[in-house]
Amino acid sequence: MHCPFCGHTETKVIDSRLAGEGRQIRRRRECLACTERFTTFEAAELLLPTVVKGDRSREPFDEKKLLAGMLKALEKRPVSREATEAAAARICHKLLSLGEREIDSRAIGDLVMEELRHLDEVAYVRFASVYRSFQDVDAFRTEIDQLRRHRRRRETSKDQLPLLPGDVTDDKKP
Repeated sequence: MHCPFCGHTETKVIDSRLAGEGRQIRRRRECLACTERFTTFEAAELLLPTVVKGDRSREPFDEKKLLAGMLKALEKRPVSREATEAAAARICHKLLSLGEREIDSRAIGDLVMEELRHLDEVAYVRFASVYRSFQDVDAFRTEIDQLRRHRRRRETSKDQLPLLPGDVTDDKKP
């Protein structure tokens, strides 16, 4: 590491700490020539796959774009930013664990839908309506029916809000 003050090539690490929610290491350094101190950050360089779009064009995966899409679907819904960021982090982890250089945008959309299904059913339907290009009310009805069947197959978390007024989840039935 070159000293930013004098350009000397030798520095010593005085202190190291975790930063950025444990994703980085913050190092306090001192130049051996001029004794000035400065801070550096070290992070693992993880290569997420390239996204292959529907028109076969390619673009780098953008976690901010993923989070923005999820936040749009969750707009005005009672889901915390932390829960949304955790869901986006799970998607990124799944993409990294695949070990693929390229991934189809449809596969990412499916991962987002799965996470939204667990976070908020209304956000799930909102996202699905754009993702699957719903053309009419019947498409919404079909998706809601599938969502209800899926809900019956698993135990719904207690903090999940009903999709429609009057919906009662299995664990809340009298």
